[in-house]
Amino acid sequence: MSSFWWVLAALVVGLVAAYLVWTAGRVGRLHARAELAARALEAHLLRRAAAAAVLAERRYGVELYAAARIALDAEPDEREAAENDLTRQLRAVELDPADPDCETVIGASRRLALARQVHTDLVRDARAARSRPLVRLLRMGRRQPWPTYFDIDDPTLTVPADVPAT
Repeated sequence: MSSFWWVLAALVVGLVAAYLVWTAGRVGRLHARAELAARALEAHLLRRAAAAAVLAERRYGVELYAAARIALDAEPDEREAAENDLTRQLRAVELDPADPDCETVIGASRRLALARQVHTDLVRDARAARSRPLVRLLRMGRRQPWPTYFDIDDPTLTVPADVPAT
């Protein structure tokens, strides 16, 4: 009868070990996905700022160009403020979707909004997984930095109602 208890104990230990390995892998995958989303967000931020700089050089002048250059050259700790300023500057000008430069900025802003939402969702999921008691107790996320949100205004630009969007 004692061999039954050994088999049962081995089965329980195996199941607990499998669950812990799965949980650690999930935490690692969520961190990796959040990091990739942060890189994609950074790329979309750069694309929008570059498109805004080109647009400002061709049509809208100094203030928009300055905001775009500041966003392109911003340090990581200044990035959110620079991007919010660029969004305000872009909303202050009337964008014509028929103009290819304006269409590029509008499209880049839409893709940026999507990338920001994906990044926010993945950071939320990674933080939730890392906040679980068992994960904290066993320090499963200690090798990765705590994921951070990128908090900016909604970068989606609206076009005037009388101009059809392309």
